[in-house]
Amino acid sequence: MTQVASISQQIWDMKYRLKGADQRPVDKTIEESWRRVARALAEPEADPALWEERFYDSMSDFQFLPAGRILSGAGSDRRVTLFNCFVMGDIPDDMSGIFEHLKEAALTMQQGGGIGYDFSPLRPKGAPVKGVGADASGPLSFMDVWDAMCRTIMSAGSRRGAMMATMRCDHPDIEAFIDAKQEPGRLRMFNLSVLVTDAFMDAVKTDQSWELTFNGTVYRSMPARALWDKIMRATYAYAEPGVIFIDRINRMNNLHYCETIHATNPCGEQPLPAYGVCLLGSVNLARLVDKPFEDGARLNMARLKDIVRVAVRMMDNVIEVSGFPLEAHRTEARSKRRIGLGITGLADALIMCGARYGGREAIRLTEQWMAAIRREAYLASADLAAEKGAFPLYDRDAYLAGETVKELDDDVRAAIAEKGIRNALLTSIAPTGTISLFADNVSSGLEPVFSFTYTRSVLQPDGSRREEEVSDYAYRLFRRMKGDGAPLPSAFVDAQRLTPSEHVVMQAAVQKYIDSSISKTINVPESIGFEAFRDVYEQAYELGCKGCTTYRPNDITGAVLEVKTDSRTQAPVDEPQLPLEKPTPRPEDHLEAGAVIHLTRPLDRPEDLPGKTYKVRWPESEHAMYITINDVIQDSRRRPFEVFINSKNMEHYAWTVALTRMISAVFRRGGDVAFVVEELKAVFDPRGGQWVGGRYVPSLLAAIGEVIERHMIDIGFIADPKAAREPPEARDDRKVVNLDSSRLRHCPKCNQPALIRSEGCDTCTSCGYSKCG
Repeated sequence: MTQVASISQQIWDMKYRLKGADQRPVDKTIEESWRRVARALAEPEADPALWEERFYDSMSDFQFLPAGRILSGAGSDRRVTLFNCFVMGDIPDDMSGIFEHLKEAALTMQQGGGIGYDFSPLRPKGAPVKGVGADASGPLSFMDVWDAMCRTIMSAGSRRGAMMATMRCDHPDIEAFIDAKQEPGRLRMFNLSVLVTDAFMDAVKTDQSWELTFNGTVYRSMPARALWDKIMRATYAYAEPGVIFIDRINRMNNLHYCETIHATNPCGEQPLPAYGVCLLGSVNLARLVDKPFEDGARLNMARLKDIVRVAVRMMDNVIEVSGFPLEAHRTEARSKRRIGLGITGLADALIMCGARYGGREAIRLTEQWMAAIRREAYLASADLAAEKGAFPLYDRDAYLAGETVKELDDDVRAAIAEKGIRNALLTSIAPTGTISLFADNVSSGLEPVFSFTYTRSVLQPDGSRREEEVSDYAYRLFRRMKGDGAPLPSAFVDAQRLTPSEHVVMQAAVQKYIDSSISKTINVPESIGFEAFRDVYEQAYELGCKGCTTYRPNDITGAVLEVKTDSRTQAPVDEPQLPLEKPTPRPEDHLEAGAVIHLTRPLDRPEDLPGKTYKVRWPESEHAMYITINDVIQDSRRRPFEVFINSKNMEHYAWTVALTRMISAVFRRGGDVAFVVEELKAVFDPRGGQWVGGRYVPSLLAAIGEVIERHMIDIGFIADPKAAREPPEARDDRKVVNLDSSRLRHCPKCNQPALIRSEGCDTCTSCGYSKCG
């Protein structure tokens, strides 16, 4: 039986272990999960038993990691899609077409897929709408509609859906697009990226004027550098928008002859045409190192090549066995048979081979390994074409004329010319945060190690929490081999000690061998100057990257990483300044965590619930108001379930009953219900509020909202915005340091201060939550 860290066991149990409708496990072990997936993906083969064994062998010991939806859904006998994300159809510039596409987006997200859209085809704000005598509201207003839809629909099984919105750098509303997320609460379900053209980058370099146009009409001009700086300053301060070098993507596309790309999936590693789908899997390089930490340490190239060849076949079979949200997705997938084979554990593999991430030897090894992966993937796909046929839209001459295909070895090109090719595109580097945690906590994707050790808080059956240390796979292996007292080699470098340039050169080194694109976050220090920050993007463009995403910690977006070398006591949190008397505790009956529930199926109510009753005095009222909030424990997290309000004052009886019924209905639907607090606190009484406890409360509803907020904070459902932050301690290159949870953002699922930005995606190091996968 596979032995893994406790966090890996938990991730498997929560996300990838097959369970029945009664939540009883069907997969008894991790090996049974691998066997289930192997059997399902071998079904299309002429000899299923043979390929089941080969597929199983490639997954054993976490050598090959299919994407999360494949791990959880393959062989489950459920009508699910095994694709992580999608780019939707081109939005037409008319009202009926816009809302038809909104419907398609809702249906796709209902099945659990993240989606990408280009909003450039929508006419700018203020443009005339013929036939109705009105002006257009612009793309941003419709993005708000998509955002509201995404907030409403719970993504299948584990998380709310993720969305990517793109807009061309020459659209008249591009400045509004850049500024959109600076407005509190707006477009929070979207990642935003600007489609940057080569012409625009040339205009920036030469300080030329740049025209903002739509359908051949020039709306206005502005200096290209001014627009570029606007993008950079927004990203510097708010971490968005990202930048996609769209001309390079289309120029290097193997399918340049039959499609045009202008959108990506939510994390950017898959630039896709209309109705394109993401089919992802990763080779775990950390598991393929022979003689780690010794002079002869090296990657087992023979094993790498074998795994790549088997993985290509496995992923090709996913197209045959998976369901699809829309028929258009099925048609697109089967006509081109795109796959995205990538890597994880790169940083750990480099450490085990004695190479410092971002250094010359690391770049040399990375290019050697990636070249081998690309070569074997293309050869495997050519062999599959000889056996099963090339992808339907394959055009031999046009395909071989592609710029990426021209870079292949002569013998690989000869194989394609002779046999054809089964899969139009083969390689991509996707976010692997959760599956890397599952795989005994190896480093994620091509990212550096974020922290070699950190502490997570684990919810216990009795409702208490215990602290548990989590350590990186390579670090744990080194300590096991060399002992706790052995000094760490210089290759043990984490994200906090890397320069932005070291991030960029590693991304560029990998991009040379990737058909699609890469999901990576270039973490920069808060202290970086704006000019140096802008240079990161310009360096990424010059080195051949297809996009660039950075993350700079600041007061607006929060910190990614801070370090501490010893435990410190948190500053006490101020007592709440609410019109409350001491809450009366109720007997608590601790419940087992349940699964995330879809909006269409409210949570069942147990017979007994834990909760508290709060006494609120409002100056206008002669009698006190008693607010009772009951909770459940779900997904290892205590959450509010229902609210009751009682008072001798009958003046407010009708609206308090209506209010509590509505709030309780929202709570029972599951998901992130913290917005209820913000909605209540935003209510202002037109007659004026009241001074309570030395401060102004704008309405009785706002006071109720504050009670609910304090309760959510007390049970750990949301973070206390008033909690003091600890300053970072001095950094020591020769020490292993922990993540400082006092400055990390809180996870929306487990509420632990463990959310980091990695691979263009928010990922929780405590529970494995990922916004993107």
